[in-house]
Amino acid sequence: MSALLDGVYDGDVTIEELLRHGDFGLGTFNRLDGEMVVLDGVCHHLHADGSATVADSADRTPFAAVTHFTPSNTLTVDAPTSRADVLALIDRTIESPNLIYAIRVTGTFSTVHTRTVKAQTPPYPPLTEASDGQAVKTFEQVDGDLVGFRTPEFEQGISMAGYHLHFLDAARTSGGHVLDFTLDSGHVEISTASELHLRLPTSGAFLHADLAGEDVSAQIHHAEGGD
Repeated sequence: MSALLDGVYDGDVTIEELLRHGDFGLGTFNRLDGEMVVLDGVCHHLHADGSATVADSADRTPFAAVTHFTPSNTLTVDAPTSRADVLALIDRTIESPNLIYAIRVTGTFSTVHTRTVKAQTPPYPPLTEASDGQAVKTFEQVDGDLVGFRTPEFEQGISMAGYHLHFLDAARTSGGHVLDFTLDSGHVEISTASELHLRLPTSGAFLHADLAGEDVSAQIHHAEGGD
């Protein structure tokens, strides 16, 4: 994530290789070309216009987080519930804030507010500037899945600390990075992980990137759609 902040938008890991490491997760594509959702072993490419397609196996990613999803807890939501209340419910359920949790929320949503970054051209701007040109979309009365992670604070800069969620509709034809949502009804599945395998690029712009810039948390908050 710190490399993205510094404008490193090209990686060498293909989608084919990425899927060997997990069947669930999220990320982005080279050139910062949209958002990624990996669900049930399929990698979906979420485009700036809000549409979604199955990613090509030869596509590459500069940042992605995947796991083998095995839920240990399932929570039911049977009344309209805000994003803040859904996340608070998860926080009350997990064993410790120091572990990694993959989160899948499946159900009917009255609203899902999303944004999707647009493909960039060299020389790449930093992520805080690239995200200012994001395409924003609101889905209403839609079925689908929220896919993402609750990551410990000590991983800030490696990933995004706290909650990071992407949305994919039930038809698998549209979605985006989640800014806000209201879940009318559905269920929340939580898969716990205690191991982290980190692969870093060994060539290209990453080798010269500033990964210890000031206010990393504030930059990530801005880039991911915070105030």
